[in-house]
Amino acid sequence: MMRRDTIAAIATAPGRGGVGIIRVSGADLLCFASGLTSHQLVARHALFTPFLDAAGAAIDDGLLLYFAAPHSYTGEDVLELQGHGGPVVMRQLLQRCLELGARLARPGEFTERAYLNGRMDLAQAEGVADLIEASTTMAARAALRSLHGDFSKLIQGLSGKIVDLRMLVEATLDFPEEDVEFLTAGRAAEKLAEIREGLVATLKATRQGSMLRDGVQAVLIGAPNVGKSSLLNRFAGEEVAIVTDTPGTTRDALREQIDIDGMPVNIIDTAGLRDTVDSVEKIGIDRTWAMVQKADLALLVCDARGIDEVGDRAIVERLPQGLPRIRVLNKIDLAGLSPVREIGPAEERIWLSARTGAGLDLLKKAIWNHAGWRPSGEGLFTARARHVEALQNAQRHLTAAAGLTRQLELYAEELRLAHEALGSITGEFTSDDLLGEIFSRFCIGK
Repeated sequence: MMRRDTIAAIATAPGRGGVGIIRVSGADLLCFASGLTSHQLVARHALFTPFLDAAGAAIDDGLLLYFAAPHSYTGEDVLELQGHGGPVVMRQLLQRCLELGARLARPGEFTERAYLNGRMDLAQAEGVADLIEASTTMAARAALRSLHGDFSKLIQGLSGKIVDLRMLVEATLDFPEEDVEFLTAGRAAEKLAEIREGLVATLKATRQGSMLRDGVQAVLIGAPNVGKSSLLNRFAGEEVAIVTDTPGTTRDALREQIDIDGMPVNIIDTAGLRDTVDSVEKIGIDRTWAMVQKADLALLVCDARGIDEVGDRAIVERLPQGLPRIRVLNKIDLAGLSPVREIGPAEERIWLSARTGAGLDLLKKAIWNHAGWRPSGEGLFTARARHVEALQNAQRHLTAAAGLTRQLELYAEELRLAHEALGSITGEFTSDDLLGEIFSRFCIGK
């Protein structure tokens, strides 16, 4: 366990509440605690006591809990002061902890210490932040699975298989005159194929985990006055976007997060796409295309009456290759049509009315299906863009290795690089810069 200075922070959210918590972590905190209470502490026993200032006067009454190292969140001695949740009381208690020799903790420093002291790996530590930030019930459950190590076990399983294969290759390098036969006898090709197959499945689950954490980015695009802003308002359930008959009303992107059966979806309203001489509107249109480049899904909103089919085709032709899209044919109430979902070879079409809400459930189901969502969400874990990138790097190195079976030094190097890519997810191979970036995004007190 790494020994560090003592840190302290308010662990509860700012504002007034029934209870507020100060968290302290460091070495040998029994002596530290003697400056807060005159009572003897027992590990993992809650003590009701006055919290004392330097003169021995009570600052507050509350519960004092002591967790002895290494059986604590950080792996160090930990104190929790549970007092009344007023901001003045919390500031006084925190100041008292600083007077006793603690310093103010950085964002995420408690969890960083837990990682550095071996209480959790890096993917589990990120699961802590994801659990706090979860925007849906399903996201919270998935984050808890990451915290409990479900994602880490998948990565460790793949890493273990790569290590076994690396050992076989390294042993083969000691007998160059028998290299091919040695690898054949060791079933190297079959083992590599099994690892690559497992990596594909893990990458698919990780992409879904990343989507669950960050939300599906679904951008509304189309010509002016086709009802994009009305559709955003219908999704949101309130008037978040201005709707008028004047073309070009929407100049900048508006974002609203919705929950579709546990899946967070960021619906992004954008400026109408058309030729214009208005310099401000042009900026909005440029931003629309920038949003399209980052989107997971394009919702192409058209007028169900077929008013501007030429313009709609021009928009489709400019969409990025490979970007999934759903054509939303709006204003069926004006066209005298009924809500319908059509699944064609080139695209899916949803006929609806943003004004009345008819057909909105069909669109939600189409978005849900395009995301490749699991109906129950069971087995999902939260993941991040860096995890997806690391798995893709490992995949590239394993693909390269498959073509180098007669160049064992290069084969071994590709396996090593794949192993390192996987290790960066759990923190086995991680730079200090990456650690600083990850934990700086945590809240103070966690």
